[in-house]
Amino acid sequence: MSATELYTKGTRVWIPDSEEVWKSAELMKSYKEGDKCLSLRLEDGTEMENPIDPKTNQLPFLRNPDILVGENDLTALSYLHEPAVLHNLKVRFLEYNTIYTYCGIVLVAINPYEQLNIYGEDIIYAYSGQNMGDMDPHIFAVAEEAYKQMARDEKNQSLIISGESGAGKTVSAKYAMRYFATVGGSVNDTNVEEKVLASNPIMESIGNAKTTRNDNSSRFGKYIEIGFNHKYHITGAHMRTYLLEKSRVVFQAEEERNYHIFYQLCASASLPEFSALAISSAGHFHYTNQGHDIFIEGTDDVADLEKTRNAFSLLGIRGSHQMEIFRIVAAILHMGNIELKSSDREGDSCFIDQNDKHLILLSKLLGVEKTQIAHWLCHRKLVTVNETYIKPMSKQQATNSRDALAKHMYGQLFKWIVNRINKALSASSKQHAFIGVLDIYGFETFEVNSFEQFCINYANEKLQQQFNMHVFKLEQEEYMKEEIPWTLIDFYDNQPCINLIEAKLGILDLLDEECKMPKGSDKSWAQKLYGRHLQSSQHFKKPRMSNSSFIILHFADTVQYECEGFLEKNRDTVYEEPINILKASKKSELVAELFHDKESAVLSASGGRSFPAKMNLRFSKKSLPATNKEHKKTVGSQFRDSLHLLMETLNSTTPHYVRCIKPNDQKQNFRFDSLRAVQQLRACGVLETIRISAAGFPSRWTYQEFFSRYRVLMRKEDISGNDKEQTCKSTLEYLIKDPDKYQFGKTKIFFRAGQVAYLEKLRATKLFEACIMIQKVMKGWSQRRRYLQLRSSVITLQKCIRGVLARRLAEHLRRSRAAVIIQKQYRMLVVRRLYCLILEATITLQAYVRGMFARHRYHQMVEEQKAIVIQKYVRGWLTRSAFLHVRNTVVYLQCCFRRMQARRELKTLKIEARSVEHYKQLNKGMEIKLMQLQQKLDEQAKEKKNLLEKLASLNALYSAEVEKLKNEVEKERGQKTESSCIILAKEELKQLRGELEKSHVERRKIEETSSQETGNLKEKITELQRELPKIKEENRALNQKLQDQTKNMEDWLAQKVAAESKKLMAELEEERGRYQNLVNEYSRLEQRYENLEEEITFSKQIPRLRRNLSTPSSLFSDSTDQLSNISEYGDFEETASCTDSVQELDFIKTTTESELLQLQKRVHHLEWEKRNLQAELESKAQLNEAKGFSSESVYGNYKDLENENRKLKREVDRLQNIIVGGTTLKVADGEPTNFSTSKPLLNQLSFVKEESKKQHEGQCIQVQADNTEINHSVPKRKEGMSNLFGLAKEGSRMNEEDLRYAYDAVRIANRLLENQLCEHQRQRDEEAYKFQIEIRALKDEIDKQQQTLVQALQLPSEAQVDFGLHQQISRLTKENLDLMEQLETQVDFGLHQQISRLTKENLDLMEQLETQDKNVRKLKKQLKVYMKKVQDLTVNGVTIVSDKSPDLLQRESRRKLSLQQKDSTFQGMLECKKEDEARLVRTVITELNPESVSGLLPGLPAYILFMCFRYADHTNDQQKVSSLFASTIDAIKKVIKRNSNNFNMLAFWLSNTCRLMHCLKQYSGDEDSSKLNTPEQKEQCFKNFDLTNHFRVFNDLAIQIYRQLIRAAESEVQQMIVAGMLECETIQGLSHGMPAGFRKRSTSMSEKENTFTLDSILQQFNSFWEILNRYQLDPDLIKQIFRQVFYIIGGVTLNNLLLRKDKCSWSNGVQIRFNVSQLEEWLRGKQLHQSGALETLAPLIQAAQLLQVKKKSDEDAEAICSMCTSLTVSQIVKILSLYTPQNDFEERVTVNFISYVQNQMKGRGKEGQRQLLVDTKHLFPVSFPFIPSSLRMDKIQIPESLRLSFLNRV
Repeated sequence: MSATELYTKGTRVWIPDSEEVWKSAELMKSYKEGDKCLSLRLEDGTEMENPIDPKTNQLPFLRNPDILVGENDLTALSYLHEPAVLHNLKVRFLEYNTIYTYCGIVLVAINPYEQLNIYGEDIIYAYSGQNMGDMDPHIFAVAEEAYKQMARDEKNQSLIISGESGAGKTVSAKYAMRYFATVGGSVNDTNVEEKVLASNPIMESIGNAKTTRNDNSSRFGKYIEIGFNHKYHITGAHMRTYLLEKSRVVFQAEEERNYHIFYQLCASASLPEFSALAISSAGHFHYTNQGHDIFIEGTDDVADLEKTRNAFSLLGIRGSHQMEIFRIVAAILHMGNIELKSSDREGDSCFIDQNDKHLILLSKLLGVEKTQIAHWLCHRKLVTVNETYIKPMSKQQATNSRDALAKHMYGQLFKWIVNRINKALSASSKQHAFIGVLDIYGFETFEVNSFEQFCINYANEKLQQQFNMHVFKLEQEEYMKEEIPWTLIDFYDNQPCINLIEAKLGILDLLDEECKMPKGSDKSWAQKLYGRHLQSSQHFKKPRMSNSSFIILHFADTVQYECEGFLEKNRDTVYEEPINILKASKKSELVAELFHDKESAVLSASGGRSFPAKMNLRFSKKSLPATNKEHKKTVGSQFRDSLHLLMETLNSTTPHYVRCIKPNDQKQNFRFDSLRAVQQLRACGVLETIRISAAGFPSRWTYQEFFSRYRVLMRKEDISGNDKEQTCKSTLEYLIKDPDKYQFGKTKIFFRAGQVAYLEKLRATKLFEACIMIQKVMKGWSQRRRYLQLRSSVITLQKCIRGVLARRLAEHLRRSRAAVIIQKQYRMLVVRRLYCLILEATITLQAYVRGMFARHRYHQMVEEQKAIVIQKYVRGWLTRSAFLHVRNTVVYLQCCFRRMQARRELKTLKIEARSVEHYKQLNKGMEIKLMQLQQKLDEQAKEKKNLLEKLASLNALYSAEVEKLKNEVEKERGQKTESSCIILAKEELKQLRGELEKSHVERRKIEETSSQETGNLKEKITELQRELPKIKEENRALNQKLQDQTKNMEDWLAQKVAAESKKLMAELEEERGRYQNLVNEYSRLEQRYENLEEEITFSKQIPRLRRNLSTPSSLFSDSTDQLSNISEYGDFEETASCTDSVQELDFIKTTTESELLQLQKRVHHLEWEKRNLQAELESKAQLNEAKGFSSESVYGNYKDLENENRKLKREVDRLQNIIVGGTTLKVADGEPTNFSTSKPLLNQLSFVKEESKKQHEGQCIQVQADNTEINHSVPKRKEGMSNLFGLAKEGSRMNEEDLRYAYDAVRIANRLLENQLCEHQRQRDEEAYKFQIEIRALKDEIDKQQQTLVQALQLPSEAQVDFGLHQQISRLTKENLDLMEQLETQVDFGLHQQISRLTKENLDLMEQLETQDKNVRKLKKQLKVYMKKVQDLTVNGVTIVSDKSPDLLQRESRRKLSLQQKDSTFQGMLECKKEDEARLVRTVITELNPESVSGLLPGLPAYILFMCFRYADHTNDQQKVSSLFASTIDAIKKVIKRNSNNFNMLAFWLSNTCRLMHCLKQYSGDEDSSKLNTPEQKEQCFKNFDLTNHFRVFNDLAIQIYRQLIRAAESEVQQMIVAGMLECETIQGLSHGMPAGFRKRSTSMSEKENTFTLDSILQQFNSFWEILNRYQLDPDLIKQIFRQVFYIIGGVTLNNLLLRKDKCSWSNGVQIRFNVSQLEEWLRGKQLHQSGALETLAPLIQAAQLLQVKKKSDEDAEAICSMCTSLTVSQIVKILSLYTPQNDFEERVTVNFISYVQNQMKGRGKEGQRQLLVDTKHLFPVSFPFIPSSLRMDKIQIPESLRLSFLNRV
C-alpha cells in the first residue's frame, strides 16, 4: 500500500514532543505526493503544521486502531514502533492498573510502588499448568513457562531479571522463587522451599540498601539455581553473588543509607541479648549517618531483624552463630567511630587514644588486643629484601586503612553467610535439572560514574548480546518451522563494545597492568586508554574538558566514567597486619574463620603504594614472601571470570527475560513518566525486540483465526467449501495486492507491519456500511410500524364509539321489557301464595287424621305379638332346664369314670415310657391303625352325607308349614281390625274438629301479635341498616389492621426464624467443615508420619550417615552424640534435617500414645456404663428370659458362673499368699494389718478347699454325662424310627414302596427332631435363668463377705486371724453345699423334663400321622413319576456308587444334611478364623476389583465385613473385633492411597464405607437408629459391644474418601473446564478472533488443537453420574458431590476469566451464559437442581451478565451494584477494567465509570471483598445422612466368585 492510501483524512499519527516524548494527532486532510507538511489537529483541539524532512521524506508514525490498544503482547500491535509501545504500556498501567505486559519473549514489569493483591497462592494455582499465552501477563506465567519447559524438554532454564535500581528486580525474583517453591514443593517434607524463600530476607538485610532511586536496592548481583529431582520437586538451591558494593559500608551519598542490617541492629539495641554490643541509635555512628536519613517510611527495622533471625534459624544457623554475626556488625560500627588524632603539626603520623570507648568495645567484641589494633591502624609495615620497616601513616591514610579493613570485614562476612546459605540449601538427593533466577543490576548512568557503574554496564552489554542472539534465533526457528522464505534480519551487534572492554589490551587489561605498576595511577591509566583506543575504536571517546575521564558508547546510552578511584577499587587493598590480628582472635572463632580463607585478597604492605622521598629503600631481585603472591587477581579480572562463567551457564539453559521498568523517580504509585520509561525501554532491549519483530512478519494468524475475524470481507466466490486455508488465500489475494506483505505458512499467515491495521480498517468500513444499511431498514420499519399503529388506533376509536351508542339503545329496550316482566311476576306471586296456603292447610289436616288411625292399629298389633312371644319363651325355658339337669348328671358320671381310667393308663404309660422298647410296641401296627382310621373317616363321611340330605328335606317341609301358618294368621288379624278401626276413626274425627277450632282461634291471636311485632322489627331493622355501613367500615378497618399486624408479625417471625436457622446452619456447616478439616489434617499428618518413617528407613541404608535409626530414642541419642563431636562450624546442616525429622517422629508417637490412653480410659468408662445398663436390663427382661433362651446362652452363663467361682478362688489364694508372706494389708482406715501369725490355720483351709473342689468336679462330670446321654438319645431314636418303619439300610436298593415310606419317615423324623430341639432349648433357658439368679445371689454374698472382712480387719490381730479363717471356711462350705444342691436339682429336673417331653412328642406324632395321611396320597403319584428317573440314574451310576464305601456315603449324606440345616437356620453371621483374617481383608478389600462385583448386590463387601463383625460380637470376642476393625481401616486406606486418582475405585469404596457405617448404626441397638428396623432386624442387633467409636472412625474415613473422590473428579475435569467453558465456540459465529501476540506462539503450547468442548464436560458428568448410581450411593451424597464439582467449575472458569483480558467481552459473556444454561439443563435432567449446585455458579452467571449489560451511565452502575451480589468488589472492578471491545462500534469502560462503581460499593462488608480469585481448593462440609437398609443379613447370598469358602456361615 502506498503512503497516500494510509495517510488519509482522519488518520491518527504520532508526532515527537519534548515533554511527553510522543503526542497523538489527527490528519486534517489527506497526504499527497510532494506535500512538504501535514495539517494536524492535536487531541486538545490545537491545529498545527508538521513539516516533512525533504531528505528522508519520513512521515509520522501511524497510530494503531483503538481495538488494539491495551493488548497483552506488544508484538500483537499492527504498527510496531516506539510510540505504539509506549502508549500501550501507559494505557495498561494507568487505566487498567496492569503492571505486566508481554513484548515477544520479554515480560515488561512496571513498578507500581504499591502492594498489589496479585501474588497470593490462589493466583499461583490459577497460573499453574496454564499455557503462557492463555493468561494475562504475570511473573507467575513466565515462571510456569520455565517450569513446564524444564519438565517437558528436560533442559535447564533461566530467568534473567534486569532493570534499573528501584525498578522491582528483587521483588520479581522473590515472587518467581515463591512460585517455584509452591508449585515444585519439596521431597519428603524437608521444607527446602521454605529455606529457599528464607534466604530472601537474609540477602536483603545484608545486601540491600536505600538509594535515591529505591528504598530497597540490591547492591549486588545474584544467580540462584533451584535444583529439581526427576519428579521435579525441589531438592535444593545454590546461590552465586557478583560485585558487592563494599564502598557503601564506609560511605553513603546524601539521602542514602548503608546496608539494612546496620539499621536493623541499631533499632533493636534495646533487646536484652544485644546489651553486650553497646550500640545505640544509627544516628550516633559514622558509617550509618553520612546520608542524614536513617529511616525509611513504612519500614519497621525491628520487625525486619526478627524476620532475618527467623530466617537464620530456619537455615540452620544457630543462635550462637547469629550473635557472632551481630557482634562483627557492631564491631564495624564501632570501628567507624574510632577517633584518629594527628601526632604532629605536619600530619605525617597519627595515633588512637587507648581510652577511646569505641576502641575498647571493638577489641572486646572481636577478641583482640586493643593496643595492637590501635597500633596497626595507624602504622604500616614495609618489607624489603634485607629489612622490614614500620612506617607511621597520616590521619587520612589511617582513615583509608580503617575503612578498607571495615569493607574487607563486611565482604568476608557476606561471603561466609552466602556459603552457609548454600550449605543449608544444598541438595539432599541427586539433582536432575535446575532453574536459575538471575537478579542483576540494570544499565546505570549517573552524574559521576565510577568503577562499579563500569562493571555493571559491562555485564549488561554481555547480557544484551545474549538476548539479541536468542531473539534472532527464535524468529529464525519460527520461519523455518512454518517453511516460509526469510532473509537475514539486520540487528544491532554490540560485540565491538564488548571487545573494547574485555579483549586483549582492552580497558580491563590496561587497568590490571596499571595496578601492577609500582607507581601506577589513575591519570597514567587514562593516558594509556587515550593512546590505545581513541583512534582504533568507535565506541571509545575522550571528553573535551577532562583528561581524567573517558566515554563509552554503550548499546543503551553514552556514559562518561571518571578515572579517579578505579585503581584503588580494582586492587581492593587491605594491609596484612590488621588481618593477622583478627586471625588471632581469642573470643570469636567466627572472626578467625573469616580471615583464614585462602582466597582473601590480602595484598602486601607495599601493594601499589609509592614511598616517600625521605625513605631510602632498595629493591632487589629477590621475591617477597609467598603469601603476597597468592593474591594477584584483581576485582576486575575476578568479575570478568565470573561473568564468563555466568554466560556459559545462561547459554546452556533456555532463557526467559523479565525487564523491570521504573515509572517515575519520585516513587509515586501509579504515576507514569513517559521520558523515564522510554529511556529504560531503550536501555533494556525491549525496543530492539520490537525492531527485530517489525523487520520480519510480526503479525501472525492461524487460518481459523483469520477466517473467524475477517469473514465479513470474504466474497462468495472466494469461499471454497470447508477448505478454510484456500479461502483465506483467495481472500488475501483479493484484499492485499502486494504479495510481499504477507506469507502463507503451514498453519499460520504471516503479515508485515501495518497489514493487520489495514485489514481492520477494511473490516471497520465494511461493518460501517452494514450498519448504515441496517439503520436504513430499521428506520423504515419503525415508520411503517408507527403508521400502522395510528391507523389501527383510529379504527379502534370508531368501533368503540359506535358500540357505546348501540349499547345505550339496547339498555333502554331491556329496561322496558324488564318492567313488564316484573309486573307479571308480581301478580302471579300474590295469587300463588293464597293457593299454596289453602293447599298446605288441607294436606296438614289429612295427615293428622291418617296418622291417628295408623297409630291405633299399630298399638294393638304390638300388644298381641308380645303376649305370644312371652308364652313361647316361658315354655322353652321350662323344657331346656329339665333337659340340662339330666345331661349334666350324665356328663359328670362319665367324667368321673373316664378320669379314673385315664389315671390308670397314665401310670402304665409312665412306666412304659422309661424303656426304649416302648417305641417299638407303641408304633407297631401303625399301618393297620392308619387303614382303620381311614375306613372310619370314610364311614363318617358317608353318614355325614346322608344326614345332610335328611336335613335338607326336613328344612323344606318346615318352610312350607311356616308359610301356611303365616297366611292364616294374617287373615284372622285383618278381620278383627276392620270393625274396630271404623269406631276409632269416628271418635278421632270429633276430637280433630274441636282441636281445629281451637287452632283457628289461636291463629288469629298469633297473627295480631305477629303483625305488631313485625312492625317493631321493621323499625329496628331500618335503624340497624342505617348503622350497618358504619359497623362494616369499622369492622373492615379493624380486620385490615389485624391482618396487617398479623402479616407483619408473621413476616417478622419468619425473618427471625429464617435468620436464626440460617445462623444455626452456618454454624453447623462451619463446625462440620472445621471437623472435616481436622480429619484432613490428621490424614495429612498420618501421611507425613509414614513419609518420615520411610525417610528413616532410607537413611539406615546410607552408610555416610553412620547412625543407627532403629528406634527414635537411639536415633535421638546418636544425633546428639554426633552433634557434640562435630566441630562448631562443621557439618551441622547434615544432622539438622535428620534431628528435626526424629523430633517430629517422637512428637507424633507421643501424641498417638496419649490418644491411645484417652481411648482406653473411654473404653473403661463405657464398659462400666455397659455393666450398669446390663444389670438394669436383666431385671426388666425376666419375662422374656423365661420364655426362651438359646443353648449357647445357657452354656455361656454356666461358664460365667465357673469364672466367678474361679475369681473367688483366686481371691482366697491371694489372701493366703498375703498370710504366708507375712505382708501387711491396709484397710479403709489406713492401718496396716499383719497376717504372719496365722500360718498354723492354713492346713485346715487348704483341706476344705480341696474337698469342695473335688465335690464340684464330680458334680460337673455328672451333669456333662447326663447331657451327653440326652444328646446320644436323639440318633438312637432316629435309628429306632427307621427300624420301626422298615426302611432299607444304606447302600442297598429301594423300590417304590420303600421310597414312599422313607419320605414319610423323614418328614416325621424332622418334625420330631424340631420338637425335641424346642423343648431342649426351653429347658436350657430355664436353667440359665436359674443360674443368673444364683449368680446375683453369689455377688451379694461376695459383697457381704467383703464387708465382714473389712470389719474383721478392724479387730485385734489374733481375733482377725480366727475370724477370717472361720469366715472363709464357712463361705466355701456353703458354696459347695449350694452347688451340690443346685446340681442335684438340675439333674432330677432335667430327667423328669426329658421323660415328659418324649411322652408328649409321641402323642403329637400320632396326631401328625393322621393329618399327613392325605398328603401321602398326593405324593404317591409324584413318586411314581420320579421312580422311573431314579431307576435310570441308579442303573447308570451303579458302578460309581459301588466304588464308594458305605462309611463314605454315610458321611457324605450327613454332611449334606448338616449343610441344609445350616442354610435353613442361617443367622446372618460369618465366622472368620484368626489365621484367615488377612486372607479376608485381601480378598474383600485389597485385591477386589469393582468390576467383578458390578452385577451383584451393591455394598456386598460392606455386608460381608459387617457379618464378620456380628459374629465377633456374638462370641463376645473383643480382641477379634478390634483386630478386624483395624485391618479393615488400614486396608481401605491402602486401597485409597494406591488408587488416589481412580474415580471408579474411590466411588466404590465410598459407597461400601457408607454402607458399613450405616449398618453399624442401624444394628447398634440404639432406639433412634433402629426405629425403621423390622422385628427380624432388631433381633440381629449387637448384643455385647458398643461400636460408637468405630462408627466415628468410619465416618472420618468416609470424609477422607469423599475428599479424595473430589480431588480425583477435579483432576478429571480440570483440563476440560477452560477449554469447554471459555474457549469453545458453542454458539457459532458469535465470537471473533483477535490478533495474537508472540506468547500465543510459545513453545510450551501443544501443536495439537484443543479438542475439549462443553460436550466433553457433560460426557464426563454422565460418566460420574453412571458410576455413582452403579454403586448406589446415597442420593443426598451424590448431590453434595456434584455441588462441589460445579463449585470447582464455576471457580476455575471465573478465575480464568479474571486473568484473561481477551475473554472479557460481550460475545464471550453470551457464550458463558449459554454454557451455564446447558449445565443447568443437565442438572434438571438428572434431578439435581435442588442440590445447591446452581447456587455455586451464581458468581459466574453474574460475571457473564456484567459483560453483557450497559456500562455508561450512573443508572447502569447502580444496576450493576444491585445485580452483582455474589461477586466481590475486586472482581467487579477487575472485569470492568479488563472489558475489551471486539470491534470499533463498542466502547471501552471509562475510568470514571469504574470509580463510580467503586464508590457505590463502599457500603459492602469489607470481609472478603478484596479477594480477587475464587478459592477453588475450598471444600464444602460433607454430611452422610443415615439411610437404613431393608435387607436382612440372613437373606444375603455370597457368590462363589468371591472365593470366600473359608468363611463359615453361622
